[in-house]
Amino acid sequence: MTSDINDRVSHRGAVGDGFNRPFAGIWWLIVLRGLAGVVFGLVALFAPGATVISLLLILGAYLMVDGVFGLISALMAGQRQERWGLLVAESVLNLVIGFIVIMVPDIGLTVFMLVLAAWAIVTGGLMIGAAMSHKRDGKGWLIGGGLVSVLFGIVLAVAPIIGAVVLTWWLGVYALVFGVALMVFGFRLRSIVAP
Repeated sequence: MTSDINDRVSHRGAVGDGFNRPFAGIWWLIVLRGLAGVVFGLVALFAPGATVISLLLILGAYLMVDGVFGLISALMAGQRQERWGLLVAESVLNLVIGFIVIMVPDIGLTVFMLVLAAWAIVTGGLMIGAAMSHKRDGKGWLIGGGLVSVLFGIVLAVAPIIGAVVLTWWLGVYALVFGVALMVFGFRLRSIVAP
């Protein structure tokens, strides 16, 4: 009987230890964030003729949804006594940039590109920082998503004047890769908490 209790305690420690596996209990929110990125990426890739203004509004809406999901994830992580500070910072930044893009959709393309570049670099850095506090199980996917974000931001900062169609494709590829990385990371976390 004591061996059965010890087995259950050691199993619970391996699966549910929030300090060793941050975000494991909120895997589904990470998958939802990734799914939103994939949907946005596919729309951007297969509808390149959309105007820059409509693209900005779609991006703004995506950032607002992503920011809300990120804040919910941070709140749930905090309730589980996991690290949540960097997740809050990334989510608030997404909400602020999304709000600006929706409220001022006619900003110049160059200004938009530079703001988008700064957003991608900062959120990518925050994502890499969050991955560093994650001990294992999918950490590479989170770092990969952050690196893609940083590289995307650097490319946009170096060449801010590009055509709207190319911008649409770049955003589509970026959101698709970023979304897939988050979804894979989320499903790997799900396998950790599965009984």
